[in-house]
Amino acid sequence: MPRYSPLLLLLATACVPLGTPITDPNAARRPATTAPGQRPAEYYADKTLRYEDATYDPNVQTVQCYVPTGQANEVFNPPVVALAGGAMPVLEFDVLGGQGQRLTAKLVHCDLNWQPSVLTDMQFLSEINEQNLTNYRASINTKVPYYHYQVQMPRVKLSGNYLWLVQGPGGTPLLSRRVLVYEEGAVQIAMKQGIPVAGQERYTLQQVDFGIRYTMNLLNPAQEVKVILRQNFRWDNAHYNLRPTFVRDAERQLDYQYFNFENAFPALSEFRFFDLRTFRSLGVGVARLDAEASPRTALLQPETIRNGQRYSQYDDINGQRVIESREYGNGDTYGEYLDVTFQLRSEQPAPGPVYVLGALTDWQLKDEFKLTYDAPNQLYTGHALLKQGYYNYIYATRTAQGPNSVLWEGSHQETENQYDLLVYYRPPGTRTDLLIGYQRLDVNQRQP
Repeated sequence: MPRYSPLLLLLATACVPLGTPITDPNAARRPATTAPGQRPAEYYADKTLRYEDATYDPNVQTVQCYVPTGQANEVFNPPVVALAGGAMPVLEFDVLGGQGQRLTAKLVHCDLNWQPSVLTDMQFLSEINEQNLTNYRASINTKVPYYHYQVQMPRVKLSGNYLWLVQGPGGTPLLSRRVLVYEEGAVQIAMKQGIPVAGQERYTLQQVDFGIRYTMNLLNPAQEVKVILRQNFRWDNAHYNLRPTFVRDAERQLDYQYFNFENAFPALSEFRFFDLRTFRSLGVGVARLDAEASPRTALLQPETIRNGQRYSQYDDINGQRVIESREYGNGDTYGEYLDVTFQLRSEQPAPGPVYVLGALTDWQLKDEFKLTYDAPNQLYTGHALLKQGYYNYIYATRTAQGPNSVLWEGSHQETENQYDLLVYYRPPGTRTDLLIGYQRLDVNQRQP
């Protein structure tokens, strides 16, 4: 039986109704209200803290939050760590400009709906909740000057959701990132790829069946245990409020096997990519480079709609990015910023605004990555400031239900994707949601 920290005794000061549904935090996102390629001035004027991956200053660029492992691909690790031990997440980002700033970071403990909990700092931290960001360096001989910052998250005492917030002088928020800390041993999770029970959908969707075996005493496990299912560590299309289809009290197990696609995702296609790690030659996906411009510019190859095409297999990095300068090796301070132009051919405009989507956009439909349609040339174009590196991305149309990429990318069940499951539990009489289980599943994983 799992043993919870004595701190839970401090939390039991108020009763909380059981069975509260998880609220999708993406449901109330602001719509775009400005010209393509620009964010509205009021977006940055509004410094209200948003409990999501967000930036609050246009000078903050190339934010990466990951768990360091010492391996070459460590930046692909999502900020998800075990409570018991191991390396804590690292946060890296750039602040454009020729002068460094005194920045601080803090943690905000959140409930499963990503709203601030009522816990005090000392109930989840053993130190003062303020980190001074002293590890920063100026860029070296770059046309766009910037300072590169790096900081590691302090160890916490409770599992759950944490918002990692970086603040400028006077406490002004600059950026925020979501971090997950989970307990090991409280539950056992079994995940496997299922087959959608339908006709054509079995060729376009990927379904994840899973079961949860628990050891603690639960009066109403179907209501008390909450789960979130994600694809490629995205929050924008995560599945919330999945109820167990079978509750086996004798075995203390919850099974989740659906028949109406509640646990299925469009598989899409392998991600598009381009390579801007060098100025000495044109990388894959790049049509033209101007290394003399300030900032340097890059025009990407015109692309086409992939919906309706056959599946094409190749290795991708599931929407992530690698920051690197091939000339100098270290992209942290040697990497240049480029004005990158995207081109997407389309015979007619889409039924809604079209965006570039991926880790480079925080998996959000940002106005910097919004495309403009040129009817005479039947071409969507848009540009954004990006640091030297190798990028994965897809295109998406804004709809009332959220980003829709199937129109541009198609969907094939053969696509390689990563899925992870978050299991939450709020002990009766306590004031916090614990993340008591975490599991990943690679679907169609390629053999090395």
